[in-house]
Amino acid sequence: MSELSTYESFSVSVENKIAHVQFSRPEALNSMNKAFWLELPKCMQDIEANTDARVIVVSSTGKHFSAGMDLGVFTDSKAVPMSGDPGRMAENLRRVVMQLQDTLTSLENVRLPVLAAIHGGCIGGALDLVCAADSRYCTEDAYFTIKETELGMTADVGTLQRLPKLMPEGVVRELAYTGRKFTAQEAKGLGFVNAVFTDQEALIAGVMDIASQIAANSPLAVTGCKEMLNYSRDHTVADSLKYMATWQAGMFRPTDMMKTFQAKAQKQAPQYDDLFPVKGLFEK
Repeated sequence: MSELSTYESFSVSVENKIAHVQFSRPEALNSMNKAFWLELPKCMQDIEANTDARVIVVSSTGKHFSAGMDLGVFTDSKAVPMSGDPGRMAENLRRVVMQLQDTLTSLENVRLPVLAAIHGGCIGGALDLVCAADSRYCTEDAYFTIKETELGMTADVGTLQRLPKLMPEGVVRELAYTGRKFTAQEAKGLGFVNAVFTDQEALIAGVMDIASQIAANSPLAVTGCKEMLNYSRDHTVADSLKYMATWQAGMFRPTDMMKTFQAKAQKQAPQYDDLFPVKGLFEK
């Protein structure tokens, strides 16, 4: 197993097959600066390629989970030119937005489940981020807001596309149009978060417990679940059933089931082989 890279925006540790990605810029309210947008997909790839992790927990430090997009991202004249031919400026901005979208989509594309542990404010771009996670958990003091509306723009990196799949559309529309905060209790009632914990310590302990349950299962079975759930969200039931049958015909082998049955007979925990690491083409 290779050494993990180090990052400006977060720290990464792996223990008991759980990767813990923790935002580490509390002095800046963990705002999503230029380094963050570049580092997050690299981090997901690094975990897949160089660790034995079977699940990823994303949490934060300081007062808030994240204040969202650092406005410096869009005031960088190199990335987003503010003068020149309008058509070329528009084409460039579209491409930049799609690159930002791809950063958050890395949470969906990674084959491991991603659990978001949220405390304090989850604002703007941070809400886009947690919408791309598999499951969300938060503290009693957590709150969420589609802040972009209040700032005079339309949220553009995932919330408006993913949130209607996670809670009733009428509520999402209200939240988007008003930009108001919604609380942990409201988020739990709407099914946006799975559970609410008293404080951050209890939150991390609780989410790590869930992560350990996931890590104890066959990693091939778990990644199959994620693949099917993501596909089914975006396709018809008929198409999804056909894809499931094709996946099962190609990926299912009785090895892990036999290990499960043998372990149960011996009253032991089953030990499953790790998945092969995800590497670049021809990369050793």
